[in-house]
Amino acid sequence: MYIAITPQKLDSGYSSSVSDYVAYLEKENETLEPENQEFFFNQTEDRVSPETVISEIDGNTAKLKKTEPKFYSLIVSPSQRELKAIQNQPDALKNYTRELMKDYAASFYRDTPITVDQIKYYAKIEHERTYRGFEKEILENAPYRKRIVRLQNNIRKVGRGEMEGNVKKMEKELAQLQRDIPHKINGKPITVGTKKEGVQTHIHIIVSRKDVTNTFSLSPGSKYKTSEVEMHGKKVQRGFHREQFFEASEKTFDRLFQYDRNFVETYRAKKTLVKDPRAFQLLLAGLPLSEKALALKLLNKTGIRVPSIPTNKVQVALKIFHRIKRGMERAIQSASIGI
Repeated sequence: MYIAITPQKLDSGYSSSVSDYVAYLEKENETLEPENQEFFFNQTEDRVSPETVISEIDGNTAKLKKTEPKFYSLIVSPSQRELKAIQNQPDALKNYTRELMKDYAASFYRDTPITVDQIKYYAKIEHERTYRGFEKEILENAPYRKRIVRLQNNIRKVGRGEMEGNVKKMEKELAQLQRDIPHKINGKPITVGTKKEGVQTHIHIIVSRKDVTNTFSLSPGSKYKTSEVEMHGKKVQRGFHREQFFEASEKTFDRLFQYDRNFVETYRAKKTLVKDPRAFQLLLAGLPLSEKALALKLLNKTGIRVPSIPTNKVQVALKIFHRIKRGMERAIQSASIGI
């Protein structure tokens, strides 16, 4: 499970309205028949129109400054294994989203506990995902693409008489580069925007910065886990427990679907691998044999080579695990960890 929480973008490319983001989330429906389209939903409604989402989110921004996010985006990406466990069923994902938002509400640190009924949100299921610029496949293809583009330009220049060169030799080199480029789908090089293969179902959730009464702010972007500040002469609690939310999201999924989560699928394991590869390997080595075998299999599915670890003696290979760490960081960032 991968969950990302990001604030509304406030740069020149986005207005203060949620309309651009809603239009972006409607893109998949443009090519689908009405009966196959996915609708926005919330805690109580299954079919919410895009117009309603825009009206409700844009109209729930009282007393927010121009430089403050009006809404937050949550992207919930179950792994291939998790999606297989629920047979990629949209109704199961909707049910999970509604339970997840209870965890989200409970992760706010306030004098009075926050409940999901106080959260204004709209969610939408998507079934496609495309490659982005920071992903491993794009980065590893980049040197080849750069040389391919340069050769193509040079071939055109020779054809226009702007430079001298052996076109046949350049075309032969170009064909070799096109064969050697490491990452392809259906014979075509993977580029930014290429659709990913396999099941890519994920959930987008638009959450208003303000509560449903448009009275007080609920920001998951708070840098505070738990803190107290003085307002109008009285101490007020504030903050958001991100780690509590991430861990609760896994427990909720496991409870709903009787999912047997392996160690390497946990938020704790991913965090440990990024921060302390040696500690991660020690934890991995201490797993029961059957669980360890599955853990190594799941890690290998990420495209990362993992050394075998003897059961009687732990051999810490820090150099290898630093490489694993970098690969895992990229996988986590790309929302496609796939384990």
